[in-house]
Amino acid sequence: MNVFVTGATGYIGSAICQLLQQRGHTVTGLTRGPGKAAALREKGYRAIVGEVDDADLIYAGCKRNDAVIHCAMEFIPSAGLIDSTAVRHMIDANRGTLKPLVYTSGVWVFGDTKGRTVGEASALHTPEFVLWRPAVEEMVVNAKEVGISGVVLRPGMVFGRGGGVLARMFRQARAERVIRIAGHGGNHWSTIHIDDLAELYLHAITRPAAGEVFIATGGMPHRVERIAAEVASRCGPGVKVVNTPVGLAVTQMGPVAGCLAMDQKVASTKAARFFGWAVRHPSILEHIRTAEY
Repeated sequence: MNVFVTGATGYIGSAICQLLQQRGHTVTGLTRGPGKAAALREKGYRAIVGEVDDADLIYAGCKRNDAVIHCAMEFIPSAGLIDSTAVRHMIDANRGTLKPLVYTSGVWVFGDTKGRTVGEASALHTPEFVLWRPAVEEMVVNAKEVGISGVVLRPGMVFGRGGGVLARMFRQARAERVIRIAGHGGNHWSTIHIDDLAELYLHAITRPAAGEVFIATGGMPHRVERIAAEVASRCGPGVKVVNTPVGLAVTQMGPVAGCLAMDQKVASTKAARFFGWAVRHPSILEHIRTAEY
């Protein structure tokens, strides 16, 4: 297949592109700068340079390819408008083609699950930080009515390959001998290894389930204080875990801190039942003990 990937040089997008290429697919990546486009071409991908909400570029990328994976995201004040505009262009470009369109959402749309485990059918209590996402999800789900195989993926906290939230923890631990977490730390994160997540994207384009939403998490949720303690231990003696009140953390980090402080127990077997998808990598705690960051 020829696959158009937005956010192709990002953390998730780069892993998807690599796996697609390994499995014999041709990748066209959208990126914002000539330097990043050159990096894509060096890896054997095609490249389109521009903004994700540019109608002409999105139309060209969609028309030349057999599937679309949208994982570009920059959490700026206009993120919701940019995201919804991009998806609208993708739908307009793909009407009547039955092509797969995979949209990257996230488990944050559930909000704080307050100790309960939730799944795809659970009610959403979406925080303001990602408040636009359920409406965009709905656009993708409803795209089946106009002849598009739209699929929504909701990844948990992504780790692996030296990136994601763990990378920030390791950098802070080594530079400051402290790991600051938002809130009391007793909240849970539901997580997924980036390579397991990339496999799910591959399933979603090769065996599209039009109009479906899938959670992408693996293993048991873990308390954030436990995750931070494992990172501290790995970084040697003297590294402390410091709890920052959520209000102060929001002041220091922005509204993302409120999402990091949410208690999120999110799990599902739906992707396994639809695709035979299975998590093959160790848990985030095991990963911390052996991985290089």
